[in-house]
Amino acid sequence: MKNYLGGSLAVCALAASSMAAFSAEPVVVITSFPSSMTGPIEAAFEEANPGIDLEILNKKTSAGVKYIQELAGANTADIFWASAPDAFEVLKGDGLLADAGGISSTGIPDKIGSFPMNDPDGKYLGFAAAGYGIMWNTRYLKANGLEPVSEWSDLKNPEYFGHVGMSAPSRSGTTHLTVETMLQGEGWDKGWAEWKWIAGNFATVTERSFGVPDGVNTGNFGLGIVIDFFGFSSKASGFPVDFAYPSVTALVPANIGLVKDGPNAAEASTFIEYLLTPEGQEVLLDPAIMRLPINPATYASAPEGFPNPFKDSSIGSAVNFDVSKSGARYNLVNSLFDVMITYRLDDLREAVRAVQVAEAKYPDGSNPEAAALIAEARALIEANPIDEAQSLNEDFAGIFTKKRKKVTDTVGERQAEVEQRWDTMVVENYRRAKELAEQAANL
Repeated sequence: MKNYLGGSLAVCALAASSMAAFSAEPVVVITSFPSSMTGPIEAAFEEANPGIDLEILNKKTSAGVKYIQELAGANTADIFWASAPDAFEVLKGDGLLADAGGISSTGIPDKIGSFPMNDPDGKYLGFAAAGYGIMWNTRYLKANGLEPVSEWSDLKNPEYFGHVGMSAPSRSGTTHLTVETMLQGEGWDKGWAEWKWIAGNFATVTERSFGVPDGVNTGNFGLGIVIDFFGFSSKASGFPVDFAYPSVTALVPANIGLVKDGPNAAEASTFIEYLLTPEGQEVLLDPAIMRLPINPATYASAPEGFPNPFKDSSIGSAVNFDVSKSGARYNLVNSLFDVMITYRLDDLREAVRAVQVAEAKYPDGSNPEAAALIAEARALIEANPIDEAQSLNEDFAGIFTKKRKKVTDTVGERQAEVEQRWDTMVVENYRRAKELAEQAANL
């Protein structure tokens, strides 16, 4: 009887202990990352920490920021986990991130390329690195007689007309960083000109950033502008794809931070610390993830050919990315891209194609009249409604308070008024550019 009772009590105690371990509230993680990435990390963490359960809530970066802002005062979230550093700057500015400076990060350097690994104020930490570049489908290119590309300027070439895909920065935080990287790396006017000539070759602007690698993987279009891990994970999964970093690109940390007044702060800190351990960093090399680890020692376990920014200093070295500048004009840049490219893509493509046809007819510039018409058409396409100083004017940038997901979305009266002025200019410029280019071609 004594042994039976003792055994029963032991079983009950074990069951109670197990229930206690899993009866605690889960750690709520707000993230823009897909389940293909968060799933393997969640599984590895929960196996190493069986007493902590994660609840992953997937939201676009901007929606995640808004969600945390709306929870302020009655917070139920513990962690914000995303690529875009400017999103963390918004939350930090709103006082919605807790101090993460006490979380251990042994073996991780202070910088990745020229970019600080962690927020200097200790409000968020880097856990992986990310660069921006070009992904292509090798079979598609071969079938269409096209060559792989390694620079942004290659995507402007006429042979790539209709073969390129990209998401809109207003729909993707990582795409926003790609656009802003070009603007900072090439300069405001040249950067926007580059984007418009590249966009003239677009097959599509996808609804979400995931739509770009999906389109390249399936051969819906041949080349896509993506964050690096989309290319690496697709290649590791067996798709006939490859990826290259252009020389003008940024290498920035993907970040994670504690939400202020999170109900499970201790457990949330444990998860972040796990991500920074050698074991957690090695999970980033899972074929479904393929993120650049920020612990240099982890690259000893990387597959052959995997880029190592701690040995290859050319990755991201050309652009000293200014996150404060990016954050100051975040919504303005998104609106300008949508007005000039996303919502007028057909007009832009027609104008760009007309210029390409005219230039092909007079490749040596031997006809002065045609050359003058083509030059005027190019200038009209490249014309920018505002200069960089205006983009950084706090009062003017403050007009842009909302990101559109589609052209019919309602925005504030002042934002709508400015965007309408821009649109009027853009439509007329593209119309006139097409007319002039066609005139040149028909001489």
